[in-house]
Amino acid sequence: MTEPWELSEEAWRAIIGRVRAGRSLAPARWPDGSRCAFAVSFDCDHEAFELGGGGRAVGRLAWGEFGRRVGVPRILDVLGRHEVPASFFMPAVCALIDPGEPRRIRDAGHEIGMHGWIHENNSQLEARTERELMLRARDVLERICGAAPTGFRSANWDLSPATIAIVKEIGLAYDSSLMADEEPYELLLDGAPSGIVEIPVEWLRDDAVYLLFNRNPATRPWTPPDEVFRIFCRELDAAWESGALFQLVMHPFVIGYRSRIWILEALIERARDKGGVWFATHGEVAAWVRHEADRADREARA
Repeated sequence: MTEPWELSEEAWRAIIGRVRAGRSLAPARWPDGSRCAFAVSFDCDHEAFELGGGGRAVGRLAWGEFGRRVGVPRILDVLGRHEVPASFFMPAVCALIDPGEPRRIRDAGHEIGMHGWIHENNSQLEARTERELMLRARDVLERICGAAPTGFRSANWDLSPATIAIVKEIGLAYDSSLMADEEPYELLLDGAPSGIVEIPVEWLRDDAVYLLFNRNPATRPWTPPDEVFRIFCRELDAAWESGALFQLVMHPFVIGYRSRIWILEALIERARDKGGVWFATHGEVAAWVRHEADRADREARA
């Protein structure tokens, strides 16, 4: 194996140039004169959180099941009472365990996005296997939900060199797994515009970073819920001040507890109090920023 310092310039440029941030798609305006956008998402890993990592522990499977039995209903209740749409990224295996769940989410007005087959780590897969699993996952979600998903989020946010090319090949509109910006941008694939919108994530806007217990690697919740709320509020306030996108990632088996679900509701209430906030799914944000970019291109050519 070649050591990193032994790579030729051609080799390391090819590595960093495979997938890269292209032009910013931060829009000059948001719908209906809104000042900023609020896009909350939920990774419904459920039992696949354990299965996708090769585990079989009954206790950890039950932990994932909590997300399905308790977390998602609590989340849907909060979103429904405040009439806020959201994006739910779901491994296909989780949709197969309980096909009624994605249908209930869909019927409540939310988006279902791809999140792998069984929460597998894409960066560890051969391209052929990765493509097969993504196609199978897309087909399962389309069959269950009655419409094909338009967005993808890689489990663990680990992508292979082939991931974005597969996203493009199967006709998805956006990815939400990368961190090159705080605002939406277009992905470059081998230096060329891919047409794929990136709705960027960040670890600091992820509930699991602060609140997840895990044995391997050994991590324990280290931030009290009130402090997590304060961090998310700073992100929201800064997005509102700059007229930008506030994007958030939560997990039903993390945020869904009685002592934590209030964070979601309090963030929504804070955004409502600030005013001028467009609540949207990730798919709606991707469609809007693409539309605005195309409009700006037409005006520039006129």
